[in-house]
Amino acid sequence: MQDTLSLHELNALVRRSLEQCLPDEYWVQAELSDVRTNSTGHCYLEFVQKDPRSNNLIAKARGTIWANIYRLLKPYFEEATGQSFTSGIKVLVKVTVAFHELYGYSLTVQDIDPTYTLGDMARRRREILKQLAEEGVLTLNKELEMPLLPQRIAVISSATAAGYGDFCHQLQHNSRGFYFNTELFPALMQGNQVEESVLAALDAVNARMEEFDVVVIIRGGGATSDLSGFDTYLLAAACAQFPLPVITGIGHERDDTVLDSVAHTRVKTPTAAAELLINRMEEAADRLEELAGELHARIYHRLEQERKRLSLLQSRIPSQVMRKLSESRIKLQMAKSNLSHAAETLLVRQHHRLELLQNRIADASPQKLLKRGYSITLKEGKAVKNAACLRPGDELITRLYEGEVKSKVESIPL
Repeated sequence: MQDTLSLHELNALVRRSLEQCLPDEYWVQAELSDVRTNSTGHCYLEFVQKDPRSNNLIAKARGTIWANIYRLLKPYFEEATGQSFTSGIKVLVKVTVAFHELYGYSLTVQDIDPTYTLGDMARRRREILKQLAEEGVLTLNKELEMPLLPQRIAVISSATAAGYGDFCHQLQHNSRGFYFNTELFPALMQGNQVEESVLAALDAVNARMEEFDVVVIIRGGGATSDLSGFDTYLLAAACAQFPLPVITGIGHERDDTVLDSVAHTRVKTPTAAAELLINRMEEAADRLEELAGELHARIYHRLEQERKRLSLLQSRIPSQVMRKLSESRIKLQMAKSNLSHAAETLLVRQHHRLELLQNRIADASPQKLLKRGYSITLKEGKAVKNAACLRPGDELITRLYEGEVKSKVESIPL
């Protein structure tokens, strides 16, 4: 009768066989799954391979990265790729094959090649941009005309981001004293919820689209490993088809993200985004001054032409009408003086009117009204203007200058 083995003896035999047959280190291509770390700093994960046609799993193996390797490998990989070391990405890793009598087959990671992941990320970016191009939406946002006076700005950013503070400071302290009305739509700028959070902010802006001229998405100060959240199809498609020009200032020197590629204008930093808006205002102001100068010059030129024409006519008129010509000359000089004065007065009046309009825009700012003590009561995101539209049990949000108050309607006086 053949000798029998215990399960432990059989597993030990498997372990020894694997150690003899696969003693070296091997480079393996796989996708990361179920990446997690424990309190000792070790990283445990799964390597998977999927069928490219059906996306079904065709191979899977447990993996381990010991703490002494993981604390060096993770920052090296993320700095090189700008991608978090997380589930769902494809990697090229150097592994050794291990088999434990109790825990079974696993791969122990010794090294990683970031260039492989960079190539896969670039391929995914190209696929997203190709899909958007095939759908005919890739350049829609770029084709929108930037407003001459982009003063009403919807900002999508984290309220605590340093880049958001830099952006607002740059706008408020511009050298020409232009007024800008900004409103923050908070969103997460790093982590796994970037796509969902920014999409929600874009939806909120779109619901009040008529109140804004442009949308600015800024980040600044975050780790490059968090940029992968801006390389998704859904976010790129929403930005490409957004009805207002979108300016991105995500704050990095790397290749453009997919979001940068579809936005109306891409700048490197939040401060550069503010400078772009200020420059647009300066161009409009300079053009207005240029037009005023052209108007003054044309008036003067026309008066000179008329003076010359009158001088020519004067030489052809008999002497008996010289007196009348003299009187006409005096009237013409007075008209010239009055016309010049009227033109200057008109320019001053129009300049004053522009200043009044700017002040009215500032006074009509929602934030300024709230700062005066007013509040806005919203039901399902819409302003409540008549108590008759409310019903007991309705939930309301009252927006104050600082913060919001939630309430519920108990009764409505008749």
